[in-house]
Amino acid sequence: MNITGLFASPLFGLGLTLLVYAGAKRLYGRVRFFLLHPVLVSIAAIIAALKLLDIDYPTYMKGGGIVAFFLAPAVVALGLPLYRQLRRLASEALPLVLTTAFASAVGIVASVAPVLILGGPRELLASLAPKSVTTPIAIVVSEQIGGLPSLTAAAVVLTGVVGAVAGPVILRLIGITEGIAFGYAMGTASHGIGTARALEAGEVEGAASSLALCMNGIATAVLAPWIVRLLIGAA
Repeated sequence: MNITGLFASPLFGLGLTLLVYAGAKRLYGRVRFFLLHPVLVSIAAIIAALKLLDIDYPTYMKGGGIVAFFLAPAVVALGLPLYRQLRRLASEALPLVLTTAFASAVGIVASVAPVLILGGPRELLASLAPKSVTTPIAIVVSEQIGGLPSLTAAAVVLTGVVGAVAGPVILRLIGITEGIAFGYAMGTASHGIGTARALEAGEVEGAASSLALCMNGIATAVLAPWIVRLLIGAA
């Protein structure tokens, strides 16, 4: 197999993804510097490799898509820590429900307000509104309110990475270290990527983040169309 054929093989995209992430995770384990989060480093390294080797995205995704296929069962696996901590989380049911509703509304408004202030197009506003929830839900919500799914997907990934990188630092600075509060904040603000980061802190944090991911997805699906319509009407 020549070098061009190797790049076109699904094994190349799969192998590149796994090797880069394994290296990034090992680096992060040694350094523990928040800007070297494995997801952030992996994204940058893979983009650089594709540019350097002049490989287009569809060719890479022949193998990269295999990794993406396993995202769904990986998300389902987050139910295990949630099940183990269900009784503890149930004792905080009312505060968590109220937090979800408030956080979802704030997240939507904070996403779209700058677009409105700067006079951006409605499509951009609708695309950014659901950026704090997991990609499948965000894309459906974006389509329903007139957004661009591809832009929404990019915003979701960026939100997750920024949340996973900066979230723990910000939460420590403002004194939020209790397990449920920390995890719920991470899951609400940065969905699956933030939940993966919360799991590093402990099972309670991971369980709370998993619950927040689900709850915020439901809240955003309900609230986003109403808030976007209200803000556009007010503008």
